[in-house]
Amino acid sequence: MSGLVFVIVAIFVIGYACIALEAFTKVNKAAVALLMCVLCWTAYIFIPGHDLGTLPEGLGETAETLFFLMGAMTIVEIVDANGGFNFVRDTLKTRSKRKLLWRMAFMTFLLSAILDNLTTSIVMIMVLRKLIQDRKERLIYASMVIIAANSGGAFSPIGDVTTIMLWIKGMVTTGGVLTELLLPSLVSMVIPAFLLSLSLKGKFDKAQNLQVADVSNFTKRQRQVVFYCGVGGLIFVPVFKTLTHLPPYMGILLVLGLLWTVTEIFNRKYEESDPMAKRVTQLLTRIDMSTILFFLGILMAVLCLKQVGVLNAVGDGLNVVFNGNPYLITGIIGVLSSIVDNVPLVAACMNMYEVVPDTIYAVDGSFWQLLAYCAGVGGSMLIIGSAAGVVVMGLEKITFGWYMKKISWIVFVGYIAGILVYALEKLFI
Repeated sequence: MSGLVFVIVAIFVIGYACIALEAFTKVNKAAVALLMCVLCWTAYIFIPGHDLGTLPEGLGETAETLFFLMGAMTIVEIVDANGGFNFVRDTLKTRSKRKLLWRMAFMTFLLSAILDNLTTSIVMIMVLRKLIQDRKERLIYASMVIIAANSGGAFSPIGDVTTIMLWIKGMVTTGGVLTELLLPSLVSMVIPAFLLSLSLKGKFDKAQNLQVADVSNFTKRQRQVVFYCGVGGLIFVPVFKTLTHLPPYMGILLVLGLLWTVTEIFNRKYEESDPMAKRVTQLLTRIDMSTILFFLGILMAVLCLKQVGVLNAVGDGLNVVFNGNPYLITGIIGVLSSIVDNVPLVAACMNMYEVVPDTIYAVDGSFWQLLAYCAGVGGSMLIIGSAAGVVVMGLEKITFGWYMKKISWIVFVGYIAGILVYALEKLFI
């Protein structure tokens, strides 16, 4: 390894460590990712014979993922701001503690597959605060939200950022992940739900009578239209890609444009300054741009590592050590994703290995499907291992130690069970 390549790797490792330790450094990971990206590419230009031709090409591929995420975030924000998720609260209402856990687990699992695990986690925690007053009890349900959200995101092409990345790059298809990862993901959620339900007994003190307040000027019918346009549109995006062969971000922009038009029509009789009129131009300010910039920095920094040949060397090394076994390689990646962010891990793997027909690296091959499962579900093992976990940790003030002691082993059992189910699918189906 030349001196400059070593410098690039050192910059990436130091930056990665700062991102993983964000809770201790108090420096936003987006800022670190951007610095890491620019410093890596700055060091790269001093390498003799360097080629910057891949930089604009890589930026174009990265932009596809970023525009998809921005569109999806905006759609979910529009639906949420206009009361589209009120039905979630109505569906979950029950006095039974165990029934509530199961209802919440399945609702989170399904919503995460349609929306994304981060947004679903926020919605479900807000609902739980209305349903459960005792914080100690709520921590169990909040932990289940993390598990169900990550499991639900793993089997859907639009449910998790890592799966979105694999889907957009053409390494997995909609049909492939839905048919082959649904059962393993479901098992990875059901087993922890069963184990957690054993600690819950009895009923809540009183029925949970939630008042669904009007959060905008929209009527109930209009809110339903917004919900079906938004959520139905997200479900339609993979279908649109299959029918037109256009990139996924074009489908998401189609849905956003349609939903924006619908809400403008509903709001046209209200003044622009009316605070109850939830116009898209106002809601755009709520989009988490720091997350978008984090993905930009990480993906472009990983591209630099690929350009200098580091990732190919790491990929070859893993194949030698583990004899090319996809279960061992992706299983370890899943465990690592509970310690550090799964986005750069998956981005690195995507650049380590190429799509090779008629092998485990073929489109919808076992390596890519296991990578989607392990990176998604594995992030639940530690509370800092996924975006869903980090946001719930902040909202409910769950400590790292409590989660590791009470929840981590439960997640690990479900994680291994899901991998075994996938192996059985490949063996007998």
